[in-house]
Amino acid sequence: MKKTILSTIVLIGLSLGMANAVMAEQKIAIMDPVAVAAQSKQVQDLKKEQQIKLLELQKWMTTAKADVEKQQTKEGKEKLVKKYDAEFLKKQEAIMQNYQTKLQAIDTSISGTIAKYAQEKGYDAVFVKGVVLYGGTDITEDIKKIVK
Repeated sequence: MKKTILSTIVLIGLSLGMANAVMAEQKIAIMDPVAVAAQSKQVQDLKKEQQIKLLELQKWMTTAKADVEKQQTKEGKEKLVKKYDAEFLKKQEAIMQNYQTKLQAIDTSISGTIAKYAQEKGYDAVFVKGVVLYGGTDITEDIKKIVK
């Protein structure tokens, strides 16, 4: 029984030692994706585009509201409100869908850039900066320069 316990302890010790040796050989990077995205020209351009589209939608809503107020009858107003509500929802959905599609493409591009950089520099893994408590090489500034 003592031999079994001793053998188990020795095996656990060897396993932990080997795991530490494997972990010591890995090259780990960390980065701040929020900082990279904030500095990205692609993200900044997309935000500007989104703001312009939302301002255009707001102007359209003002025009639609004025058009409804011009109507003399209650039925005419209700008909226009229903029409404009449907148009508004379509326009809003199109704007949001366009934004999401472009944002996803930017995310894919930045992720590809990070993966390429990590492979070129010999990193085995890249973790988000806030997730790692200790260790790793911070590559955020390098990625910011590449992504622009």
